[in-house]
Amino acid sequence: MSRITVAINGALGKMGKQVTTAVCQDPKLKLVGAVDIKAVDRKLALPDGTGELPLSADFKVILEDYRPQVLVDFTIAEVAMAVSRVAAARGINLVIGTSGLSDDNLKEIGQLSEKHNIGAVVAPNFAIGAVVLLHLARIAAKYFDCAEIIELHHQEKADAPSGTALATARAMVEARGKPFVSVPTQKETLRSCRGGQVDGVSIHSVRLQGLVASQEVIFGAQGQTLSLRHDTMSRDCFMPGVILAIKEIVKHKGLVYGLDALLDLKGER
Repeated sequence: MSRITVAINGALGKMGKQVTTAVCQDPKLKLVGAVDIKAVDRKLALPDGTGELPLSADFKVILEDYRPQVLVDFTIAEVAMAVSRVAAARGINLVIGTSGLSDDNLKEIGQLSEKHNIGAVVAPNFAIGAVVLLHLARIAAKYFDCAEIIELHHQEKADAPSGTALATARAMVEARGKPFVSVPTQKETLRSCRGGQVDGVSIHSVRLQGLVASQEVIFGAQGQTLSLRHDTMSRDCFMPGVILAIKEIVKHKGLVYGLDALLDLKGER
């Protein structure tokens, strides 16, 4: 059985380097090209020492010359959308872990995947534990009136709140079928200290050196609380989810939002 060919956009970034290593280590995948806006050299040494990989700052060159079956993107929303349009038009499947995509962006990716008959995975979080936490939060949301989310990330994360926190809050509200109850604070000594809100769910963002990524969902009811927490110790934890998405998306057509669909969790709500 032939290996699935893969190209990575943002290959010189922190996540891009992790994905490069993970793809190289999987015998069912073959890395054929890398893209990064900071690329100077035309070759990227493979982390396993087996050779070099074509590298370019122009994603059109890599997509046109090497025609991967799957493009993995961990960049920023604007870049992810630009490369998605070009990749989709060439029949290349998409795995996108970029944060900050808008609802309009997701709609467009869905339209692109249908128009060009490709598969596209867009996931707020590729950590299996984070996906399971979101699934459990959906279940708990049906039984509690109040909820808040604390998300913690490294100080270099560009956006706040995280895409994972927003996706979690929206999924909880959807499962509950109505907004959560939020009692307003009578006096805020510090502005916005109660966080931002998504239909009654307050989200608090922490950006701190030493962190990678964590999320805690706290549900409240009369005389009790329920806490769900996931901690990311290193970026290694995202790789099983990324590899799963690469292997599965070549079997799908259209947009798949969230890794839970590929883990069969959506059928267990």
